[in-house]
Amino acid sequence: MGGPGDPPEGVPDGTPSGAEDEYRSVVFDESFVRAARLQEYSAQERMTDHTPAVRRRPRPHRALPRQALFLVLLIAVAFATAIYMGVRTPYRSLLPPRAVEQLRATVVPLAPAGEVPGSSDLAGLYARSPAARYATGAEGLPLPAHRGTAHFSDSQVVAALTGARDYIVASSLDPGVLVGDRTDAVRALLDPGQLAQFDRSVTGTDAGGSGGASTGRGGAGSVGGGAGEAAATAWLVRFDPRRVQLADPLVRVRGSLRVAEADSATLEVTADPVLVYALKPAGAGATAPASLFTVRRELRFRFDPDDLRLHQVQLVLATVEAGPLSCGDDAADRFQPLLAGRSARAGGPAATDPYAPDGVSAVCGALAPGAQPKA
Repeated sequence: MGGPGDPPEGVPDGTPSGAEDEYRSVVFDESFVRAARLQEYSAQERMTDHTPAVRRRPRPHRALPRQALFLVLLIAVAFATAIYMGVRTPYRSLLPPRAVEQLRATVVPLAPAGEVPGSSDLAGLYARSPAARYATGAEGLPLPAHRGTAHFSDSQVVAALTGARDYIVASSLDPGVLVGDRTDAVRALLDPGQLAQFDRSVTGTDAGGSGGASTGRGGAGSVGGGAGEAAATAWLVRFDPRRVQLADPLVRVRGSLRVAEADSATLEVTADPVLVYALKPAGAGATAPASLFTVRRELRFRFDPDDLRLHQVQLVLATVEAGPLSCGDDAADRFQPLLAGRSARAGGPAATDPYAPDGVSAVCGALAPGAQPKA
């Protein structure tokens, strides 16, 4: 074992040791020379180049220890996993759904007084209708001026307005919903507490009811407290693809959104979009006449802080007026519009049995002539 002045690799062979060696402090071996941070220039270098007597040698490159690399990798994996789990929120499905208000709905068919007007000139058909100046798609439902409320920030107000508009777009403008069987995009926007009622509505089955809205399969749903499911056409707009097709994938829309506090823990958004669809008979060619079908949806949404954070909605009230339809046709599952040249069947809405345990009042209205394109 060397003393404080010994070289790093020990005392060289043949070199006297001991504290009494007066030259011990100036004896250096090759290991000292290699480890030196300063290096003396040679006599030749000093003669040819006027430089300082010594120069600094570069630090030797030392690779990062394998343990340090493993630790850095472990931290990166843990951080990425935390972000992924936070975005996916997998534990949401393990929690029981909160008790939320169920949808109460009314769907009112509007029967025309005469023959439904139609034309193969789609632009002219729109121009002669009240929808002539309507925008297309989501542009017809702009966000209003907004600011924070007493208990909600401006960003939360925007989240509520955006959530309501996204629901209307998904449930009213997607061709896969309108003339198909897609419901996943609409379902994904609903609060988990309403999913059971929604599923019963769109599949046409009743698992015992939830105290929400009830529907009459021969006419319209009505707001009430009886058992049953809300009409599927209260949740979304859809047509029977065996009977109709879209003549124009762009839906004309005009509507507004209003937001207010329902209480200190709930924001409420009210929407009243009017949607106009151009329809043709299923399988009809390009020259077949099209007709317009109008749906007015008065919707009330509620949002608690969890809904705002998770971008989901509670649809608690829906009043839907749609036509031209026949009063006796089923408007609960899918709309079955009267197309160009057709007229409503004679007679009023389907009969109502007040003694039926889940009977409801069937409702039907008359479609004003001014609501249709001019001939």
